Amino acid sequence: SSHTFMPLMCFTLLFGVVSGTQVTPPHSTIRPGFPVPVNTHSPEVRRAARFGVYRYNNSSNDLFLFKESQIKQAMVQIVRGLKYMLHVEIKRTVCHKRDHPSLDSCHFQKEKNLQQMLRCYFEVWITPWTHKVRIPVAHCH
Repeated sequence: SSHTFMPLMCFTLLFGVVSGTQVTPPHSTIRPGFPVPVNTHSPEVRRAARFGVYRYNNSSNDLFLFKESQIKQAMVQIVRGLKYMLHVEIKRTVCHKRDHPSLDSCHFQKEKNLQQMLRCYFEVWITPWTHKVRIPVAHCH
C-alpha cells in the first residue's frame, strides 16, 4: 500500500550531509565500509527501524500490525549510502492490518492473550540522493 513509502520525501532534509554520491562521515575517523555504532534514539535510526517494521508487517500473516517498542542496538555502515544494522524489539498493536492506519497512532496490545513481542534484526539500506530504501534482511522471532 502507498502509505508505506510516504516518509521517503523526508530523506533530503534528514541527510543534509549528502552531496552527489559522497556521504560525509559523522567523524573523520570513520572510513567508508566500516560499520560504527550509532545512537539508538536518533531520528535517522528510528526512521530506519520503522522501514524494517513496514517490511515485517507486509510479510507477516498476523491480523494486527506490529510496531517497534525498543531499538536495542544500531550500527551504520557507509556503503553507497547508509546501511543500518538494527536489533529491534517489536510488539503487536491494537491496529488491524486491513485498516492501514498510521503506525504512530497504533497503541500496543493491552489484552494479555493478544500481547506479543518479537526480536528482530533488520538491515535497512538508504540511498538518500535517489530516495531509495531497501531492506535486504528482516528476521524476526
